[in-house]
Formats: sequence, C-alpha cells, structure tokens
Amino acid sequence: MKNTLRSPPLDRRKFITTLGGLGACALLGGNNLRAAEELPQATHRQGRLKQGVCRGVFRGVKLTDEETCREAAKAGAYGIDLVGPEMFPLLKKYGLLPTMVPGGSGIKAGINDPKLHSEIDGRMRTAIKDAAAAGAPNVIVLAGDRGTFTDEQSMDSCVKFLNGIKAQAEDAGVTLCTELLNSKVNHPGYVCDHTVWGVEMCKRVGSPRVKLLYDIYHMQIMEGDVIRTIQQNFAHIGHFHTAGNPGRHEFDDTQELNYTGICRAIAYLGYTGFISHEYTPTKDPLGTLDRMMRLCEV
Repeated sequence: MKNTLRSPPLDRRKFITTLGGLGACALLGGNNLRAAEELPQATHRQGRLKQGVCRGVFRGVKLTDEETCREAAKAGAYGIDLVGPEMFPLLKKYGLLPTMVPGGSGIKAGINDPKLHSEIDGRMRTAIKDAAAAGAPNVIVLAGDRGTFTDEQSMDSCVKFLNGIKAQAEDAGVTLCTELLNSKVNHPGYVCDHTVWGVEMCKRVGSPRVKLLYDIYHMQIMEGDVIRTIQQNFAHIGHFHTAGNPGRHEFDDTQELNYTGICRAIAYLGYTGFISHEYTPTKDPLGTLDRMMRLCEV
C-alpha cells in the first residue's frame, strides 16, 4: 500500500542551513548564544601578587560599568576596588571580586569625629554585610580631617569607633582597612597621614580584622623609605594601592618609585592580599594598564 502520509523532502539547502544552526547552538552551549569572547572571565596575572584595579586607571576611555568589568577581566585583574553593591552582579559575571568596598566614611568626615559615629556606623555595618555576601575581603575606612581635634583625640575616637564595630567584621570575615593618605599635597588636614599613627591605632584596637590600606603613593610623599616601612609594619597592612610619584600617574622612568622592587619585597613577605592600581594614566589607558601590571608580576 502506498504511504500517503510521507513528509515532503527537505530542501537540501535548508537542511544544511538547519544542521549548521544546530551545530552552532551546541558549540555555544545550548541556550547561551553569546560568543565566549563577550564574557571574558578573568585570567589572572602571573606572579605572586594578586593585582586589582581602581576605576581611575581607565580614565580617558568612556566605559560603561559592564565595559569596565570586561576590560578589568581582560587585563588579568582579580577585582575592582571601591565599587558598591550595584556593581557586584557585573563583577561576578566577569569572574571579578569587589576587592575593597566603600564603608560610608569620608576623607573630611571620618571616624575621628564622635558626632559622626552613629551615622557612619550604620553605613559601615551595611557595607560589611554586603561585602561578606559577595565574598569581598575588605571594607575601606577613612579617619577624617583633623579639624579642631588633636591627634590624640582623633586617635581615641577612631579606636572607640573601630572597637564598636570590629566584632561584626571578625564574624563576617571582612577586614576593615583604614587608608593612609598624604596631608602634604592631596588631602591637607587628614589625620591618618603617617604609618606610625595608623599602626598605633591598629594596635590599640587589637583585632586581626582591623588593618591599614597602605597607599604607596601617599606614603612616599609623607615618609619615603617605603620598602623598610612595609617590612617593619607588615602585620598591620591589609591592602595596597599604587601610583607613581610625582603626579599620581603611571610609574615609569619619570617617577621616583621602583614598583618592581617594591612588589618583590611585598611578595617576599608572603603577602596574600591584594595590590590595586590607583594611578591616573596620562595616555593610552588600556595599554598603560597592561604595562603597569606586567611591572608588578613578580
């Protein structure tokens, strides 16, 4: 009996086109039709140090938040500093960490002013929770402007604030990093402007989750003797920032800091945290970032 239900023959050209489309779907992972190069997962830089970036290294290139994450991943960064929860999903998408989360204190209005403690405390507790949920290692703390306070009064206020919040940081596994900034060029009046002051503050608090963000650029201006200072105070440093001096630009032969030597010294100490680049490029931001990160691959 003749089969009257047989389907009409498939056009050869349509068959090949359909087959090719199915193959492409298989190669791209079924429903995920985006090409792999659109989602570069961070292939981290070689060497003993985990390098990150701040958004300022891309200054001069107009990038969206997503493009910023894409370029950081392509550059080999572990993460991006000083970004809040609004960017955490994008960071995760590109295999990046929020390596330093804003904590709600300010350079001028910081934790040395007891009148601001309640306000900052609420914001910082939220930041610690957000950081812990995202696997972020650090929350930044800013000491504040001297104003009418003596350095000892500022010290007492900072220690009081940190003692009040350190238990949450310890329980969450998040380190509170008070940044060392220069008061000579960029931030006149900032109280935590010498390593010895910051270390004394950390000692008085006495918590493994209260440390310093040692900004190499800022401390070169205030103190110099960078490598020896890092070696002598290593136990109290939780994070590093880089930039050339003078000018806070990329580090090259116009600058007075030898970052390869500094990075070797940090790596030799067995440092397991992050060192994030915070310079402002003078030209070719993406090419400059590659060069700066290569200098720190030690």
